[in-house]
Amino acid sequence: MAVKGTPSWLGDQNAATAMRLLLDHGPLSRNGVGELSGLSRPTATQMVGRLADKGLIEVVGEESIGRGPSAALYGVRDDLVYGIAVNVDQQAVRSVLVDIKGTEYPIAHEAVAALPAERGAARDVARAVLAAGRAAGVGLSAIRHVCVGVPSSVDPRSDELSSVQGLPGWSRRSIRRQLEQALGCEVHVDNDVNLAAVAERRAAGLAPEDTFALLWIGYGIGLAVDVAGTVLRGASGGAGEIGNLPVPRGVFDPETEADDLEGLLGAQALDRIGREAGAGGHTFERVLAGEPLPERVLEIYAPRLAQSVIPVLGVIDPSLVILGGPVGRAGGSRLAELTRRAIGDHTRWDPTVHVTRVSDDAVLGGARHTLHDRVRETLLARAVGSDEDENRSHVIAAKPRDIG
Repeated sequence: MAVKGTPSWLGDQNAATAMRLLLDHGPLSRNGVGELSGLSRPTATQMVGRLADKGLIEVVGEESIGRGPSAALYGVRDDLVYGIAVNVDQQAVRSVLVDIKGTEYPIAHEAVAALPAERGAARDVARAVLAAGRAAGVGLSAIRHVCVGVPSSVDPRSDELSSVQGLPGWSRRSIRRQLEQALGCEVHVDNDVNLAAVAERRAAGLAPEDTFALLWIGYGIGLAVDVAGTVLRGASGGAGEIGNLPVPRGVFDPETEADDLEGLLGAQALDRIGREAGAGGHTFERVLAGEPLPERVLEIYAPRLAQSVIPVLGVIDPSLVILGGPVGRAGGSRLAELTRRAIGDHTRWDPTVHVTRVSDDAVLGGARHTLHDRVRETLLARAVGSDEDENRSHVIAAKPRDIG
């Protein structure tokens, strides 16, 4: 790396400035880089030339500049650094390639029933990485980052998962280190609801200073809190693990079997409510298949759901409560309205409650946004000459195949 203050260092900083402009504004001519950076035309020419010499940008078109010859337009190459977003849950493993341009690549999907009997973190994620690469038609040598969403909190201090109940064969300990050693690239492991909140922030149309709470309702129940664009994870990564909170006695029928919120609202509870409401059995299974929840089920379920929202209101007082996960989506706007009413019946709060506005896999969506930032950082590091991982490409290309 160049010594600070030297001409070489200044050249690197200028190159990084040009790279940021190209990433933020799209293809630019040398003149365009000069105008946006405020630097002279000769300096802009040097900036662009430095990036071209490093193989980071390429000519992608031309720009007419009047009577004279057209000017070349330069764009950042999108084949240098990729990420792979992975969502591992109780149903399936889904994965998708991520590039700097935000290209919509096909999502690879493998049902849990089709996975090998001998599962584990390295094998599940390696198979997902290979599948995403095949679906996108891209080799693995440029993969530098993988982001994995899991149904568990992740302790950043100890690198441990709080639970592997929904992850057969996975070890709780040293999860990130396991995966990085197995894959040969940087791996980020995060709670699935936290990643879904990243996607919700971009879909909800919130002001930068707004705070929202995402209540994820699926096999169990989880929470993510976003404060002005930052997801609160807590000292041990356990912020939002509300499933184990005890059920408030005196609010429900004394015969309620549930001891905690997961028992009150999870998949088994929804099946019981479905039977009580005369909707038959396997209500949760039908939700996973995309069926909406019947009105009578919603009327029973919403007051229970309100009890999980009230503690959040008392502690966080968010601008918005979002209902996500398969049950939140199946309940739709009607579940949101009934939940809001039930909160008003028991408290002074009258929150805004919406159903999720993320139309596809929210966990993958959040992982994609996370990876896009990491890919950008890697490209900027290469612009200043501090990225030294070129020799790892063969290792990264080979390791997932050895495992998967």
